[in-house]
Amino acid sequence: MTDTFAAPAAFTPPTRFAVPGRIAVSNRSAAVWQTATLTEIRRETPQAATFRFAVPAWAGHLPGQHLMLRLIAQDGYTAQRHYSIASAPDDDGHIELTLDHVAGGEVSGWFHTEAKPGDRVEVRGPLSGFFAWPGDRPALLVGAGSGVVPLMSMVRHHRARGLDVPLRLLVSARGPEELIYAREYGAETTPVFTRSAPRGVPAGRLAAAHLAPVLAGSGLPPGGWEAYVCGSNAFAEHASRLLVAAGQPVDRIRIERFG
Repeated sequence: MTDTFAAPAAFTPPTRFAVPGRIAVSNRSAAVWQTATLTEIRRETPQAATFRFAVPAWAGHLPGQHLMLRLIAQDGYTAQRHYSIASAPDDDGHIELTLDHVAGGEVSGWFHTEAKPGDRVEVRGPLSGFFAWPGDRPALLVGAGSGVVPLMSMVRHHRARGLDVPLRLLVSARGPEELIYAREYGAETTPVFTRSAPRGVPAGRLAAAHLAPVLAGSGLPPGGWEAYVCGSNAFAEHASRLLVAAGQPVDRIRIERFG
């Protein structure tokens, strides 16, 4: 596909480039750019929303993979970002991205303030296989904030396929109002609230006590877990140290960090 796509006129670059908060990647793909049409916007939290796109030629992805998204302004200015894919692979020519509204972010700012159904963007992917989970081994998912996005793709895949392989999700948020996908969580999910929590639930940082039920005794599946950790640099470091201290093999911990 040639670069003749014109982004909606509402997208105009700021006078100063703002570095977005997202997952840093080093992998590149030879996939071509495809047109994605925005079909739905769902509010998840005060700062995060899910954007659903129709991508008829999408070849599919593995849970945990991401894509590159491109906007082109009318004057030719181009902005590109990597975003984790939130939807399960089996979504009938659609993909979903859940974006935080990053302060000063030109792309996330456009999506949260200007984008509307019918707008078109370009996407390229899927990218990277390191963080992907094909559903073939027990998965222990640990995420914080919008780090839950690629993990939710795994949860949705697990449900859509009716997989028997064990899967558990520990997701950290500052409070219930900032818990992305709160309406979708089930018995596989343990929320951890760091600042404010519902009555009777202690608030505090992810701790060894949260991991103990799934990393020891009857909570540990035969063969152990493949652990997937996604969040900020500080969270990823903290969570991975807790996992190792609890006995999780280092070579079975996969990490994606916010850049």
